Parts: sequence; structure tokens; C-alpha cells
Amino acid sequence: MTTHAPQAAQSVTLPGTLDEAVAALAATPAAVPVAGGTDLMAAVNAGLLRPAALVGLGRVNEIRGWQYQDGHALLGAGLTHARMGRPDFAALIPALAASARAAGPPQIRNAGTLGGNIVTAAPSGDTLPVLAALDANVIIAGPGGARREVPVSHLLTGMEMLRGGELIGYVRVPLLHAPQVFLKATGRTGPGRAIASVALVLDPARRGVRCAIGAIAPMPLRPLDAEAWVGSLIDWDGARSLAPEALTAFGDYVAAACVPDQPPAEDGTEAPPLPPGVLHLRRTVAALARRALGRALS
Repeated sequence: MTTHAPQAAQSVTLPGTLDEAVAALAATPAAVPVAGGTDLMAAVNAGLLRPAALVGLGRVNEIRGWQYQDGHALLGAGLTHARMGRPDFAALIPALAASARAAGPPQIRNAGTLGGNIVTAAPSGDTLPVLAALDANVIIAGPGGARREVPVSHLLTGMEMLRGGELIGYVRVPLLHAPQVFLKATGRTGPGRAIASVALVLDPARRGVRCAIGAIAPMPLRPLDAEAWVGSLIDWDGARSLAPEALTAFGDYVAAACVPDQPPAEDGTEAPPLPPGVLHLRRTVAALARRALGRALS
């Protein structure tokens, strides 16, 4: 129990369209947009945030669905994890659906949104490694009907930032029509919270493998050298199978890239061994990557 309630926002605006929401944010620079509120309200309840105004996005129906567009899926930022976890969406983007189904208990999945996952950019965000592996783009809505498109990885790494009065409206995801896998390992850090996750997709058209590791760093990590190496081993015109030794080597390659050894000491002495906790994390990443590739190829 608490002896005081969090201070309420002084104003709440409920726009009906994406452009109205952008206009409301531009008119009140201190306003905070809210969709599912799973992260926002946690910050408010913890006393970390006291928004002066809120712009609710629950009535902006145009960002709550998806459509096909030139070999891509255009996903509304207001899609909830529960909606993305349904079978019809899973047939479209299987790895994203799997990550949405793994995103915590039902109350979180029913409220949390795809756009909120991207903007919050929590390391444990389950959809983020999938979007990174798929090379997804975000379409950002700005004042005056302006739209700009940037890679989602640019937002997650801080190369691009949302400007004043801007909102993520849509996420553009290529439809690869090929196997996709999402796996994660959880610990005692909370219900369903990942300590490591992997998204792996096959891209037969480019004869490549795309892999992203989540939860172990502030943003998803792409082991590009490991992707190129294993892609060169796969018989793309045949059975697309690999020997168990190759799968194991791929897992070790990914883990070494994402959880590297400690550098040598400045005096030239041998680098100290990894602490037990870090070594366990490396083994977890290796196991996830190995299993993900094996499932995708099977």
C-alpha cells in the first residue's frame, strides 16, 4: 500500500486519427503519448515519470490493423501483442507472432503494442530482435501530414530519434515466405522476461540467414559474420540441411560474437576468464542460436 497516489496528468486528449494525435503532441510539447501503457504506467507508479498531459491513442483505429503492400506487410503501431499472436497473423510473420505470444502474461499481451515496444526499446522487448532480423522499417508521422521512413535498427541504436510532435504510425516488414523462428530463455527476473532471445529467419531469395540476439545488450545484436558463414554452407537449391557439427559451430560463432571474451590486460598478460554468469549467458545464446537454425532448416 502507499500513502499517496501518483499525480494525475493535467489534461488528456483522445484524438481519432493519426494526424490529430500528431497535432495534439505538437500543440503540447510536454504531452506523452500512451497506447497500452504497460511501460508508461509502470514508470508513473514507480514515481519515475509525472506526465503533464497525455495523448491517448486508443481511438486511432487506422494503426490497429495491417495490410499487404508491394511484398511487405504494413503493420499499424497500435497492434497489440495478443492480436499479433493469433493464427492469421502467425501465417503472415511467424517469428513476430511467436515473440508476441511470449511477451508476458495475458494482461500484458492484451494491452502492450508493437509501437510501444519499439519506442520503449527495453532490452527484453520480445518483438525487437524479430524486427531487427527482418530488417523492418518504421514509418514516422510528423506535423502537417509529413511521413518519413527509417530502419527500425536506427531507432533502437539511437542513430535516429523521434522529433518533437512525431509518432510511429506503421512498421513495414518484408514478407519472406520462408521459415522463421523465435526462441527465448527466461530466468527469475519476472514472468516471461527474457535473459536472452534469438530471432532467426531464412531468406532464400538472397540465399541468406538473418539472426538477431535480444535481451543481452541495450539493443538487438546482429552477428553478421556468422550469418554470412552459415549462409554459404546451406544448399539453397537442395534439402537445406546442415550436419549437427555445423549447427553447433554456428551457435558458438554467434555466442562468441555477441558475448565476446575479455580483452587482454594492458601489460600484455593473458585475458582473465569470463565470469561464471557471463559464461552461462554465452552458453545460453549458443544453445538458442543452434536450436533456432535447426528448427528453421527442418
